[in-house]
Amino acid sequence: MRKVFLAFDLGASSGRGILGAVEDGHITLKEIHRFENGPKNRDGGLFWDYPALCAELKKGVDLAFAEEPALAGIGLDTWGVDYVLFDRTSGQMKRLPYNYRDSRTDRQLPKVEELISKEELYKRTGIQYMSINTIFQLVAHLEEHPEDFRNAFMLPIPDALTYFLGGAPVADYTECSTTGLLDPYRRQWDFELIGRLGLPRDIFPEIVQPGTVCGTLKQEFGHGPVPIFKIASHDTASAVAAVPETAGNPLYISCGTWALLGAEIDEPNTSPEAAKAPFTNEGGTDGKIRFLTNIMGSWLLQETRRYWREKGRTLSFAEMETMAKAAAPCKYLLNPCDPVFLPPDDMPGRIRRFCSERGQGAIPDDGALLRAIYDSLALAFARGVAGLEKILNTAYPVIHTVGGGTKDGFLMQLTADASGKAVEAGPVEATAIGNILMQARGAGICPDARTAREWVKASFPVKRFEPDPASGKVFEANHGRFLHFFD
Repeated sequence: MRKVFLAFDLGASSGRGILGAVEDGHITLKEIHRFENGPKNRDGGLFWDYPALCAELKKGVDLAFAEEPALAGIGLDTWGVDYVLFDRTSGQMKRLPYNYRDSRTDRQLPKVEELISKEELYKRTGIQYMSINTIFQLVAHLEEHPEDFRNAFMLPIPDALTYFLGGAPVADYTECSTTGLLDPYRRQWDFELIGRLGLPRDIFPEIVQPGTVCGTLKQEFGHGPVPIFKIASHDTASAVAAVPETAGNPLYISCGTWALLGAEIDEPNTSPEAAKAPFTNEGGTDGKIRFLTNIMGSWLLQETRRYWREKGRTLSFAEMETMAKAAAPCKYLLNPCDPVFLPPDDMPGRIRRFCSERGQGAIPDDGALLRAIYDSLALAFARGVAGLEKILNTAYPVIHTVGGGTKDGFLMQLTADASGKAVEAGPVEATAIGNILMQARGAGICPDARTAREWVKASFPVKRFEPDPASGKVFEANHGRFLHFFD
């Protein structure tokens, strides 16, 4: 029997509404709505335009029903760590939600460390220590605007948008796991930690598991009652659910604005080695832990392209790829994860300064600058794979890459070359596919995770990239120089 689900997939630069039809173990997708997203500068801070996003969701619902009047469900996923505070009485948001790239959290790191050491925090939460984490955002928010916490409840950003659609004010486990405030062993809020930070306990919502029905579409949308599902609402969790590999727990890179590199494990790993690497323990489907490291992925290319466009130079990603291919390999390298690359604006200038200040000389042209991004990302992926294999004492023969970054064949090939492993790239729309599959599982159509991945394998093409030994030797010769930037 054919069932059609609506998946909203929101990223840091755009959002989409995608219809996913499931029939006889096969999935087909149709994009019916696309809209821009991004940080907004307001009063000296960076925010998300929550009302505008809600308006786009409304458009997406209308377009979906025009295409498919008998929707079987709606699910929504986004990025991690951000949140919305709502008034408990009116249900209205207290303030536009902060964007995780807002710099207000930087000064909170030493304040939080006075209350709990980095080592204890990692052992308690298993989350990679990053200024963008919700723990630092909430502490900063409370300090600057304590009035927002009165008679309030907090919802992570995908749960806040699902609440607008008609979902109950509860939170998905996979998204909550990115906050730095969750006990990864019990899969519940760490209220002892929350108390030590001075955060009010009563703002934190009930946590539910992916595949749970959490409400029906609001009547004011003007369409029939449709179940709303809590899917794996952190976009990486949805993407990992769609990795087309049924044998064991595959090594994956979910490659988009961020590149999330890791594997699924059964229990958290909060060892000192994992903390140092650094790896994070985020929630997955079916009780799994997504043991992964965060790497600044396509953001470097996206922000370079955006900055050039603002200066009057418009290039496609394909043109940028061609420019990079023509440049000499590994002449300029950078640490993609350096905090200097986190904020928006003038990414090319920051890359040039990084290389110059570290004795690599002036980057002569834009092709060399783009090649520096490509080579550095490939080396960062290879470094992450080696660290993962060492910590988990497991050898992975193949890297499974999913997400929008898989469209960049040059990056996929360089990843194979730098790591010495075959790369299987696809599907591109893994996040939306995982979203739809969790709805299908919640609706009782798809029985389990293995079946879901079999459906993905049968429905979407995967391209394989074999390592090139000659290119691999160039990466090997520059590996030590690259690692120096992480000291």
